[in-house]
Amino acid sequence: MESNTDDAEQKEENFSSPVMDRNPSPPPEEGDGQEAEDADAIGDTVYSKHWLFSTLTRLIHMVSELSEENPEAQVKLTDDDEEDLCKVWDMAMDKDVARFLQEFKAADILLGVISKSRCPRLTEICVGILGNIACFPDTCVTLSQKEDLCAVLLLLLGDADPPTLLETSRLLLTCLSHKDVCSLWIQRIRQQTSVCPNLCFIMSSSTNTDLLEKVGDLVDKLFDLDEELMKTWITDKPQDKRGDESDTPLDLTLCLLEAVKQLRSEKLNGIEIYLHIFQLITTVEEGCEIFAAPDGPGKAVWDFVCDVVCKDLCQQNDLEVALHEQKSTLVQAFAVLQALYRCQDQWKSKADPNIDLIWIILRLCQHRSENKEAATDDQLQALFEITSEFLADLCIHIPKETVVDLVNKRYLTRETCLAAANSLLPSYKPSFQHLLAALSETDPKLADVMTTQFPD
Repeated sequence: MESNTDDAEQKEENFSSPVMDRNPSPPPEEGDGQEAEDADAIGDTVYSKHWLFSTLTRLIHMVSELSEENPEAQVKLTDDDEEDLCKVWDMAMDKDVARFLQEFKAADILLGVISKSRCPRLTEICVGILGNIACFPDTCVTLSQKEDLCAVLLLLLGDADPPTLLETSRLLLTCLSHKDVCSLWIQRIRQQTSVCPNLCFIMSSSTNTDLLEKVGDLVDKLFDLDEELMKTWITDKPQDKRGDESDTPLDLTLCLLEAVKQLRSEKLNGIEIYLHIFQLITTVEEGCEIFAAPDGPGKAVWDFVCDVVCKDLCQQNDLEVALHEQKSTLVQAFAVLQALYRCQDQWKSKADPNIDLIWIILRLCQHRSENKEAATDDQLQALFEITSEFLADLCIHIPKETVVDLVNKRYLTRETCLAAANSLLPSYKPSFQHLLAALSETDPKLADVMTTQFPD
């Protein structure tokens, strides 16, 4: 059984096990009439207090017995136990049940179970239940104040079980999304030095795309909330002590790159998360220095993002479709490319003027000039502004050979030349003049069209 959930940022998001297509029906109850049933109900729900008590009590006894019998060996839940625990997991989606579990000290019970558990599925379910409890602001605050529990959850990022890692990442992301406790969690994450290397290890080694996407969400949220934490993580070289070699240094940016490559092969939508992380890194001086280093990851990230834009997001004949479906991803991609292009002076091999990339930018300029209604779309406007500025950077250094290739491939035509001029003028006049000068040497007729339309 696997667990599915909506995005963690939604205020009342819930982690549930798809074992159930709906919330479980209440178990059979004993009692005398309607009054007894009402007394046993949790809040306004039809869920039974008695059944929940007995299930959690049975869980405590079960874990104690298993840990005594097999203190080291992994164990497996019975089908009946797993089904009942998954019912609790689903029930915790309800606000009244979540509050009742909190009042019943369920967080302390689950902490004890997690600490003693030798069953990956049991650990996953317990963290999932906690994740549901944390979805509501008041219960999240109470849960977040339990220091021992929070410390164990952060250490679980070093677990070897992907489903447990997924539920732990979801839980942490949920807590970071609650404004009343996010600063408390950031402080704990700063203090727990294993968090960064554990996340790096997951990103560099996992093939589970759901996990990689959720870990990316977690890193993105952390970097968005705490710039100083981001600076520390990208400049430090955390040590990975899991492998055969001792103290293997991990580079966060390279781990991010490995994760996004894995996502590209199976889950293209998850790429936007990692592109935004790269974009955040380029907003600080430390990040630009890392990407500008001769032996740094800048060129590798540039090559990857160029390939994604040209082959996955904007193929030759689908610009309209790409703008409709991928505009937010394109904004992040071009923001990263522009920042990396400005970092390339010390790279051992410079970023080649990618003909197909320039063609896509020219088509975006043309789309902007021909579709005035795009002015009402904030994301398209952001994309057009970034690509215009990027085009200006490219034209300042554009070699004559590149212009020849653009003309020969019919990428530079009367329409795209005028669209490029419209994008460059009046803000980027020197870039326009460089493009015009290169064009005058390769195709005087196109140069005349531009000077006729823009005589100044």
